[in-house]
Amino acid sequence: MLKTYKIILFFLLISVISHPSFSQESTELLKQIERLQTRVSNLSYSFDQLNKKIEDVNWYNKVGEIAYVDKVRMTGPPAKIKSKTAKGAGNPLVFWSYVFIPKDFDPGKKYPLIVLVHGGVHGNFGVGNDHIVKEFISQGYIVSAPEYRGSTGYGRSFQRKIDYGGLEIDDTKACRDYMVENYDFVDSSRVGVVGWSHGGFHALLNVFNFPKSYAVAYAGVPVSDLVMRLGYMDDDYRKLFSADYHIGKEVKDDVKEYRRRSPAFQAHKLQTPLLIHANTNDDDVLIEEVEHLISALKANNKKFEYEIYENKPGGHHFDRIDSYLAKEVRLKAYKFLQQYLKPDKPFANISELIRASYYPPRKK
Repeated sequence: MLKTYKIILFFLLISVISHPSFSQESTELLKQIERLQTRVSNLSYSFDQLNKKIEDVNWYNKVGEIAYVDKVRMTGPPAKIKSKTAKGAGNPLVFWSYVFIPKDFDPGKKYPLIVLVHGGVHGNFGVGNDHIVKEFISQGYIVSAPEYRGSTGYGRSFQRKIDYGGLEIDDTKACRDYMVENYDFVDSSRVGVVGWSHGGFHALLNVFNFPKSYAVAYAGVPVSDLVMRLGYMDDDYRKLFSADYHIGKEVKDDVKEYRRRSPAFQAHKLQTPLLIHANTNDDDVLIEEVEHLISALKANNKKFEYEIYENKPGGHHFDRIDSYLAKEVRLKAYKFLQQYLKPDKPFANISELIRASYYPPRKK
């Protein structure tokens, strides 16, 4: 559909330029084109919302046999609004989070919680995470996944409330607090935060900023240094940060602000058990970013664990795909988390992980 609109716009532009009276009518015709471009842009947000609703239904198909699936609304800090007198200024931001609860849970018991954070500058918690959710559920975890500010699928206004490395981190913490306050079977002393890429970035900044709220963290291929990152990414990516509704400045204009939002420059805050995984052929988060984080943690004499994998298939997604290697790497992460979260049914080996995540559920 969007492709069709773009083709129409292209031919409309050609017809405008070739029109005999172009010099007299150009202003009005170009305004019409601009209005059409705005409509096409707005349509993309509508398609994102439709896709999100489809994915919400698909979650029941993917994990409904083993988990109760819910989606709940909660609040984070007020969005940054330039005008303090604007309607709604100062109101807490409302956002959604997914909740997955094992169907065999006992409401009289306490369970560990995994706050599972999606990646992407503008992304959302899609069904591509289904095997990972299954693996956590099968071990006896409650799982919650925040659709923090800036996530796609909730309209233009919500997407433009993005605050990368800022208030979005507080949204993830708000998701953790909501789960502890509203589900009395969640053990507040056994909460872990887990994510890959930008989700790993969230995991890092959550334990750096709120160390008493989490028992453990896992950060896979985490974005670690925005100053370095925006130096090697393209202009389109950089514009996502310098947009007037976001940070509003380029790195060269405010290096300190980008450092403030970068885990590598906050490493001195670490107090929580942490495991980091990275891959040398990652073409999204370059290994140099993660190495900077690791060096900073070591320089601050922090106790943590990490493993750098050499040129593993899958690049940035090497441990989230369905290969045997990816399962082995995830098992290492799960065993690390088990030490601090004590789930009822921890995986003992790779065969148990495969049965839980890739075999049909066993009939009782």
